[in-house]
Amino acid sequence: MAHYAKVNNGKVEQVIVAEADFFKTFVDTTPGNWIQTSYNGNIRKNYAGIGYTYDQVRDAFIAPKPYN
Repeated sequence: MAHYAKVNNGKVEQVIVAEADFFKTFVDTTPGNWIQTSYNGNIRKNYAGIGYTYDQVRDAFIAPKPYN
């Protein structure tokens, strides 16, 4: 099993656990893309959480700042 984050306009909206084959038949009519994430940070720097930002250039999930 792997973890995937639903990213819409650069923001993580949802995180799920699924097999990679799940996406071969899964039909998602909502906007955004599913991007794999990992708990140990082996891919995309950080584990994605709701509200995180996905930076395509760095290929990384970035945690929200605790302050504005």
